[in-house]
Amino acid sequence: MPGFSTGQIPMALTKNTLYYGKDEPLPAQQELRAGPLSLIYEAGDLRYIRLGNHEILRRVYVAIRDQNWGTVPPVLFNTHTEIGSDSFNISYEVENKQGEIDFLWRGVISGDARGVITFRLEGEARATFRSNRIGFCVLHPAACAGAACRVEHADGVVEEGVLPVDIAPQLIIDGVVKPVQPFAELQTLTHQILPGLWAEVSFEGNIFELEDQRNWTDASYKTYAPPLRLPFPIEFKKGSKISQLIKLQLKGNNLPALRAESATGLTFALGSESAGPVPRIGLGVASHGLPLSNIELARLKRLQLSHLRVDLRLSEPDCADRLRQASSEATALGIALEVAIILSDAAEDELKSLARLLEQVAPPVWAWLIFHRAEATTTGPWVKLAQQYLAGYNPAAKIGAGTNIYFAELNRDRPHLNTLDLVSYSINPQAHAFDNASLVESLEAQAATVASAHRFCGNLPISVSPITLKPRFNPNAIGPEPEPAPGELPPQVDVRQMSLFGAGWTAGSLKYLAQSSVTSLTYYETTGWRGVMETEAGSPLPDKFHSLPGAVYPLYHVLADVGEFAAGQVIATASSNPLQVDGLAVHKNGKTRVLVANLSAKPRQVTVQNLAESVRLRFLDELNVMTAMQSPEDFRAQVGEPLSTPDGTLDLILLPYAVARIDF
Repeated sequence: MPGFSTGQIPMALTKNTLYYGKDEPLPAQQELRAGPLSLIYEAGDLRYIRLGNHEILRRVYVAIRDQNWGTVPPVLFNTHTEIGSDSFNISYEVENKQGEIDFLWRGVISGDARGVITFRLEGEARATFRSNRIGFCVLHPAACAGAACRVEHADGVVEEGVLPVDIAPQLIIDGVVKPVQPFAELQTLTHQILPGLWAEVSFEGNIFELEDQRNWTDASYKTYAPPLRLPFPIEFKKGSKISQLIKLQLKGNNLPALRAESATGLTFALGSESAGPVPRIGLGVASHGLPLSNIELARLKRLQLSHLRVDLRLSEPDCADRLRQASSEATALGIALEVAIILSDAAEDELKSLARLLEQVAPPVWAWLIFHRAEATTTGPWVKLAQQYLAGYNPAAKIGAGTNIYFAELNRDRPHLNTLDLVSYSINPQAHAFDNASLVESLEAQAATVASAHRFCGNLPISVSPITLKPRFNPNAIGPEPEPAPGELPPQVDVRQMSLFGAGWTAGSLKYLAQSSVTSLTYYETTGWRGVMETEAGSPLPDKFHSLPGAVYPLYHVLADVGEFAAGQVIATASSNPLQVDGLAVHKNGKTRVLVANLSAKPRQVTVQNLAESVRLRFLDELNVMTAMQSPEDFRAQVGEPLSTPDGTLDLILLPYAVARIDF
């Protein structure tokens, strides 16, 4: 194939690299029990605390955040464990050291046969530094939405309430973020698991409050300290000591029956009804600025995209060149542009110049997304001003706005709907956590953002644009973002972009967004390490980003598989354990396609239900991914193995991070 030679391959692609982009093992997980509770210990954190099949807490961990809300990575040492059949005791030390931050702490976690779990933090600042947060974060899973709860405040007052179903916004009043929900100044948070059975979490050592992390597509409610009403960053003097304690215990009498529950086999089932049309699916233009080659254009055409997104900062001198290149690429692909316009306070002059440029370039445009560089959510005057200069160019083009940042911004400062044709916001899964499991958890929360947006946007179409693995910029930085150190990847680049994990995550994202009646989705970029394929020149840092020059990434094939059903229908699907296996189904012209992805590092057996009596099956996994990346045309020509499924079920064994395609 063009663009390949043995000498250009940057390294031997190990299994781990193919799985998730780097040749490192994942953190070890240890299954524990505390009486009736099961849980997982992983690298100083607790995950998935369950009572039978009921998840009580998703995660308990310690976060050290710098003054820009960046997470300072931990280094664990001196770990000691005592593990029993229904109890445990774990202690360890942690160093968080980055930039000016130097913090050393000791963690002690214990669980006893009664089902009581405690987690203690004792730490000391070894230098004077500023930080926005040091302390525990306790995550209640999003499945707790609507659960009855009791809140005991620091002053002893007890309130009854429920964990919010719609994503709870945060208000900014006098420059201070204030949660709308009354879960602030916490001492204890208790929620109902079942009638007569409650889980109580108590907090010591600071003032805690709860926020709805679904605002950032974390599938959880997070309780943390200190509260955001206090000024930050906080200066910690050298020698400052921090002590906190979290305690979980069960309250009630409905325990014995739950202990008898056991896990069942994995299933993935197709529903009987359509969940709506397949949304428009597009890509962003490449941020590296290189033009698309003929082979890249040919491969992008196979995705059957609806649009390309180009970002135009009208105050910057390269704006005209960016529009010309984007217009040329969209025209070559036979699709339209989604043009994100970022205005400054000189907006009227900028829009006048843009109007003249449009007459010269004549780009195909399906939608304009209007933003202002000083506003998290676009206000009405900027939209109206843009309409004056853009509506005449192509009256059929939609004029949209919202936020170029997180859904949280749209939720706290909702748009002026009477000026808009559509509402837009972006998604990335790494506002707070960065590991594989947390990224998988985020998938279901993407649907929650669309559902909440529909509730306050009415019938206006929703455009989620763009969807990326990493943030494109830090909206919370209080100073210029530093350039990456020599030999280090830019902060916008995630090595999982080129991996099988990236393919499975993309399939999960498509499932939850497409089933949520969203109108348009824009993923990633065309080429480069933030795209769907590598450039023919290859990775600028092959020792860090292990792509093959000119190769497509595995997620390319997920987008191509769905692209072949453009203008079709989405079929609702359900997984018995979406943190392990999930996927989507689409239908068009009498044909149905099902994608089932293993989102974990272990082989999984799953029974796919409600199929036809015969199907064709093709895998994308470690056994054929090299062919899929290097020779995508040959791989896509494979129609799959014919199989008889007379009862409409198919038992699959999915290798780690594999994606199965089932056609019938």
